[in-house]
Amino acid sequence: MRLADSILMEMDQEAQTTKRVLDRVPGDKLTWKPHAKSFSLGQLALHIASVPASVTAAAVPDTFEAPGFSQAEPRNRQEVLDTFSQSLLSAKETLAKMDDARLVSMWSLTRNGKTLMSIPRIAFLRSILMNHLYHHRGQLSVYLRMLEVPVPSIYGPSADENPFA
Repeated sequence: MRLADSILMEMDQEAQTTKRVLDRVPGDKLTWKPHAKSFSLGQLALHIASVPASVTAAAVPDTFEAPGFSQAEPRNRQEVLDTFSQSLLSAKETLAKMDDARLVSMWSLTRNGKTLMSIPRIAFLRSILMNHLYHHRGQLSVYLRMLEVPVPSIYGPSADENPFA
C-alpha cells in the first residue's frame, strides 16, 4: 500500500463524520461567536471545509510561505457544504499524485524568509491536514452544543445520538 493510500482512506472515513457535523450547522446562526476572540460559527465551519484542499495544496511545493490567518464569513450554510465537497475532491486528486518518495521528503514552512519548521511532508499532512481538522471539528461540536443543536455521533455516542442503540 502506498503511503498516500493510508491518508486517503482515513480522509474518506473522517469526511463522513465531518460532513455530519457540518450538516448540523444552523444557517441562521453563522455569525454567532462563543467569545469575542473566537471565529464565528460560519468562519469555523468554512475553515474546516477548506482545510483538505488548502493543506494538500500547501504540501505540493518543497517550501511554503505561511499564510495570513483571516477567515471569510460564508454567505450561507450551502457554501460551507459545497466548499467541503470541492475541497475533498481537490485534496484527493493532489494526494493521489504523491508517491512515497515525495511523501517522505522534507517540507518547510517559512514566514518572511525564515524557516519555521522543516519536517517530512507526510508528517505535515498528518498533523495539519488530519489532526488540525479533528481539532476544529471538535471545536465546532462545542459550538453546536452551546447553540442547543443536537451533536452527531463522532467516534461513539453523543448525548444526542447513539449509533449503537
